[in-house]
Amino acid sequence: MLDSELRQRLIDFISIQPRSIEEVARHINKNWRTANRYIERLVDEGILSVKVFRAGTRGALKIVYLNTPYQMFNLFQRDLYEKIMNGRRKEDFSPFEIWQYIEDDKKEAFLEEQEDESATAFNKDLFRIMRHAKREIYIFSGNLSWARLMDRDTSIIDLLRHLSDRVRVYIVARIDMTAIDNAKRMLTINHDKKKEVIKIRHRAQPLRALVIDDSLLRLKEVYDPSKYKKGELNRKTYIFYDIRDTEWIKWIKKVFWDMYYKSIDADIRIREMEKIHRLNRTI
Repeated sequence: MLDSELRQRLIDFISIQPRSIEEVARHINKNWRTANRYIERLVDEGILSVKVFRAGTRGALKIVYLNTPYQMFNLFQRDLYEKIMNGRRKEDFSPFEIWQYIEDDKKEAFLEEQEDESATAFNKDLFRIMRHAKREIYIFSGNLSWARLMDRDTSIIDLLRHLSDRVRVYIVARIDMTAIDNAKRMLTINHDKKKEVIKIRHRAQPLRALVIDDSLLRLKEVYDPSKYKKGELNRKTYIFYDIRDTEWIKWIKKVFWDMYYKSIDADIRIREMEKIHRLNRTI
């Protein structure tokens, strides 16, 4: 199993110098096929690249190396990465910090005033956006409150169940007492499908965002009047940032995977929370 510890061990080993699959297999004490499967997983995440020498011959040699973008974020991205990874609440990071670096023809933003978040364009449009996914959906969430959204007679759970035939969904969210029911509802899809198509891990983090394949990054920012002085902000305000810059989408996916592999699995988190006993005490 490629857990977070083994994943980092592989990256550290390959970052020193390019390695053959045989070297990787010996380093982690696995057979060639298992090592190759782990490498392919990290290649899919954009962390590693592979080059085959003498392809098509019996002496073909497969070399794996660390992707330069992963190794060398630019100065802006490195600063943004640190702010995101150190944040815990949505107030700790503004998506505008990312959006300001994107070229005009690859971004769009709009503002909306709504008291009820379920009425925002972000949530109303969520179903349409997710239906366009072909391979993967990545979600940075708070406490999974959107898990109860409806589009006419279709729930978000129904949509995810339908998409799971072709799409894998990865989520980082704060799995606490307010989110446990939403998380369990999502994870029932895995039981129904008899395979892990929805993967959720616990992390308190500042982003509220959705990534569709390599085509779209949508970020949400919320301004709440209760957090400002009287008269500074009259109504609850939402800003949505759409980014279609492939390089920045790849970057945010690397941020996602770094969060994901440093987080605890939702099933474990839920199991531990359910050990807390409720006291029915009359005073």
